[in-house]
Amino acid sequence: MHETEPKLIHDARDMVGESLVWDERVGRLVWVDIIGRRIHRLDPSSGAHERWPTGDLVTSVGLRADGGAIVGLRKDIALWDFGGPFRMLATIEADRQGSRLNEGVVGPDGSLWVGTMANNIGPDDAPMAITSDEGRLYRVGSSGDVRRLSEDRFGITNTMVWLPDGRFVTADTMKNALYSYDWDRKAGRLGEARPFFTGFERGLPDGSCLDAEGYVWNCRVVGGSCLARIAPDGRLDRIVELPCSWPTSCSFGGTDFDTLFVTSARFTMSAEHLAANPFEGGLFALKPGVRGVPANRFG
Repeated sequence: MHETEPKLIHDARDMVGESLVWDERVGRLVWVDIIGRRIHRLDPSSGAHERWPTGDLVTSVGLRADGGAIVGLRKDIALWDFGGPFRMLATIEADRQGSRLNEGVVGPDGSLWVGTMANNIGPDDAPMAITSDEGRLYRVGSSGDVRRLSEDRFGITNTMVWLPDGRFVTADTMKNALYSYDWDRKAGRLGEARPFFTGFERGLPDGSCLDAEGYVWNCRVVGGSCLARIAPDGRLDRIVELPCSWPTSCSFGGTDFDTLFVTSARFTMSAEHLAANPFEGGLFALKPGVRGVPANRFG
């Protein structure tokens, strides 16, 4: 494999592109635009693009073992067959009106792991300040059962990856920190949080994916304009510059899982900035010289 520079492959103009995943069964990328309220599917080899409106905020998407998708909405988790209706499976924090769902990734146990946060999107889609740590972590089983994973609170839940040694890594964007946890599968709980990657001065942590060598690729949002490759011991291994200032999520894909795809956002950006940087919110691709691994599937 040869490394290549990142390039724009789809001018999505997403307000907040997120939750990118590669479906190797059909050779398509799937992702959401949270504020744009839509789900995308793209064949990067042909450019064939589909998109579906969701009506309200759509916060995450994952793949199901039976070929459909599992979708995080504002409060609900739904089963979805591409182009069909949402079939509600579970509701998260129904009694907490000031929170919403954010990150959601299918775990190696076949359940959906999801995080919440204080709602930061106003009725007019203008940004709202987050003033307290309201985020929590949950897992949703195939029967719709919801279990809280720990008592920890987060400002903005982001990143969910599982290292080869069994540790779970997640991020709090507000604290500019990634944490690792031991996962007690029998008890269905996370252990104590340990700092994994903190204090990096380029932007803030958003979504991440894992490569076949067990390294974490972390998108650095809020002006970070890069990906950070992080070793399993939390050491910074490499920085890859990107032609967007708010990269949001990433996923390995392609026939050999040797292409790294990256979504981005244009939320809160001024008209002047967007005029000078028109590809913010686009989808980018590069070959970093390492391969990825297939996504877990729900159920």
